[in-house]
Amino acid sequence: MVFTTHIFVFYFLPLFLLVYYGLPMRWRNLWITLASYVFYGWWEPWFVGLMLFTTVMDFAWGKVITRPGATRRQQRWAVTACVVTNLALLGFFKYWMFAAETLNRVLAAVGAETFGVMKVVLPIGISFYTFHSLTYIIDLYRGHATPAKSFSVFSAFVALFPDLVAGPIIRYKTLADQLHERRHTVERFASGVAIFIVGFAKKVLLANPCGLVADAVFGTDTPQPFDAWVGVLSYALQIYFDFCGYSDMAVGLGRMLGFEFPRNFDAPYRSESITDLWRRWHISLSTVLRDYLYIALGGNRKGEGRTYFNLAVVMILGGLWHGAKWNFVLWGAFHGILLAIERWRGKRSLYDALPRPARVGATFLLMLFSWVLFRAENLSAALDYYRAMLGLGDTGVAAPLIAAAIYTPYHALVLAVGTALVFQPVQAHDWAERPVTWGRTAMLTPLFVLSLMGMFTQAFNPFLYFQF
Repeated sequence: MVFTTHIFVFYFLPLFLLVYYGLPMRWRNLWITLASYVFYGWWEPWFVGLMLFTTVMDFAWGKVITRPGATRRQQRWAVTACVVTNLALLGFFKYWMFAAETLNRVLAAVGAETFGVMKVVLPIGISFYTFHSLTYIIDLYRGHATPAKSFSVFSAFVALFPDLVAGPIIRYKTLADQLHERRHTVERFASGVAIFIVGFAKKVLLANPCGLVADAVFGTDTPQPFDAWVGVLSYALQIYFDFCGYSDMAVGLGRMLGFEFPRNFDAPYRSESITDLWRRWHISLSTVLRDYLYIALGGNRKGEGRTYFNLAVVMILGGLWHGAKWNFVLWGAFHGILLAIERWRGKRSLYDALPRPARVGATFLLMLFSWVLFRAENLSAALDYYRAMLGLGDTGVAAPLIAAAIYTPYHALVLAVGTALVFQPVQAHDWAERPVTWGRTAMLTPLFVLSLMGMFTQAFNPFLYFQF
């Protein structure tokens, strides 16, 4: 199920909230779990079975790790088995076809016989709920979290529908107390509604139209240079408003249920360096990669050379986390190299001497070049797109359909508004924290109505991070 559909807005959410607030507190976690399974199983019911299996398994491993009298060796074996099992499941569903097809290409290159590749369906959100469970197990092993008091508490944490399929990645220790006792007030509920509406509008009114422009340009073989720049700008806006909008909706829904989720974006396109950008973009993923991978590899404790190596490895794996494509590997390597260079310069960019607007512009330009790798279908397509951006390729006359999709007053307005918004400092999180007033309510009502009208008229409504 998707947040920006009439089924969710008019049926699932009202019914869920009605039952949720009608139940005593001790039953609410169970209701969250059951409703979240319905939400998740709306696409493919068998996805629920896989998530339930991993939830039971991880809860059992947690019991083993925290069992009274368990030795450190037994705990180490338990956490190792849990991590290996979870990563094996994630690897099979997400990376099996990529690995097998890569091996086939190698075999074909040396003249060896290739083999048939079994097609595997990728369960939506498996990367997110796998990371949720892994952070729980690892934090238990490290002594950074207390075990869930019951299976209903842990299952509610894993299945919590606001952040189930596209994050943010929330660690168990962040929600541990809230899962057992949380505060429900009219003010917090109203704040949740406000931030949900803002996220909803970002997705419907900005991300989806920008996505149409990006798809039109990336879908042609020979875009003209100006078209190529418009296309990658559109994609940069699409992926930001898509994922930031989803995160805002998740935070808003969480507040409606009494939860407080951490901020996942903080005006990333206003960053002055790549190091600054990764403090602002997908903050929950950056934090998880730092705390569970970068530090585990040694962080910056083993000399400068090892620090640069660790940064590169973490970002390459972070790129691969987004998908099983060489494009994502190179995207991660691109950012890893830039982070290593900035670390070598004392966390300062190569253009640190420029005025702040120029530093922001240079960082955004680097991000645009990296988004080409993220969006292109394959490496060959990415190289062709770079040639088009630089005016080095075969840039014939743009197809009339492509021009019609890009150069309309509506799309020009959306791109202008989107560009202005990503460079202004006020974020939805900050705005929603302000006291609820009639003026704000009156301002949000037409915005929500306009967003609903857009939802009903749009056939194009993907969430990009569902595939990651």
